[in-house]
Amino acid sequence: METLKELYKIGCGPSSSHTMGPRKAADAFNRQYPSASSFRATLYGSLAATGKGHLTDFTIREAFYPKPVEILFDEKTLMPKHPNALKLEALDQAAHVTGQQVVYSIGGGAIREEHNFGKQINNVYPHKSMNEILQYTSEKRMLLWEYVEECEGPEIWDYLTEVWINMKQTIKRGLSKRGVLPGSLNLERKAQRYLYKAENSPQYLRRMNNLFAYALACAEENASGGFVVTAPTCGSCGVLPAVCRLVQEICEFEDNTIIRALATASLFGNMAKANASISGAEVGCQGEIGVACAMAAAATCQLEGGDNKRIEYAAEMGLEHHLGLTCDPVDGLVQIPCIERNALAASRALDCATYALMSDGHNRISYDDVLATMMQTGKDMHQAYRETAQGGLAHFFKQKFLKKGE
Repeated sequence: METLKELYKIGCGPSSSHTMGPRKAADAFNRQYPSASSFRATLYGSLAATGKGHLTDFTIREAFYPKPVEILFDEKTLMPKHPNALKLEALDQAAHVTGQQVVYSIGGGAIREEHNFGKQINNVYPHKSMNEILQYTSEKRMLLWEYVEECEGPEIWDYLTEVWINMKQTIKRGLSKRGVLPGSLNLERKAQRYLYKAENSPQYLRRMNNLFAYALACAEENASGGFVVTAPTCGSCGVLPAVCRLVQEICEFEDNTIIRALATASLFGNMAKANASISGAEVGCQGEIGVACAMAAAATCQLEGGDNKRIEYAAEMGLEHHLGLTCDPVDGLVQIPCIERNALAASRALDCATYALMSDGHNRISYDDVLATMMQTGKDMHQAYRETAQGGLAHFFKQKFLKKGE
């Protein structure tokens, strides 16, 4: 597996695969052809289908500014290696192509060129499955966060400190804002309202309402193109921060305790990225919200005193009970149903952690099993339900307004 620095990425939303990835590819291509007079970018598949709603065209133009760039949307062509593909071309003054490159945005802000697709770069973890990690840590009498430190080196704590600071700042910004999110849906920001209701709720409701407010704050910041941390993606960035902040407040944990939980959570996100997928265009939202829930459940279980096996059980449940979840963003925006899913997945993560803590730590289905199932389910899932805005809620929302003549 790669370093967790490739999992937790700090950048602008609303989409790690549609915004962060293409921007990274465009920036690199621009540096490669500094003498080009103009550029052309062709988006394929899911990247084309929901590119405008995800601000893909905006971020590519920004990368090549002030040079002009022509952007083409080709929804019908599916490139062979991943649904999120783009071709970048450098043009001279006569509009002749002087260089080109096909790049795949594989989820979580990561990109792969055609020649290195499928190869893992910067591998720092020697074990290839969660079962191997559990066996190794058991033999060494090692906690999961200690395993992360052993593989990444002690300097990883500085990076995770930055990650946690940015997660908290995202929550703070999201809670401070009101108004309507950008885009065609005119969706109201709700995080501040939920926080106010939480503060005026009975004690037994206050904690859950706070959790919803924190998750909504992150997801709404992402939807507005604000700075977030991918965990594992932009679209699912609210689940883990919300859970960690709530547990910190309840238990009065120091930041270092939370940061260790983020390290443990990263193992489950990284394993999903390495052995399955965190791309909504490839496996649906089970790879985004499902994996985010698994990460948050693992973090919570550790914070509440769970051993390695119970932590793995919590993560397994978090993903298992999101199997089959489609990615059907209404009007191609990372808003409906994405924002609510962050709040509800955060709640489920807490439930999974509690359930695992009450268990004997022996589960029949492993996290590795669920990852394999998720990947197969994603392959079987119709393309319309994989971030194309052509099926599910996106389809019926569109039909409803077409009937109204809107």
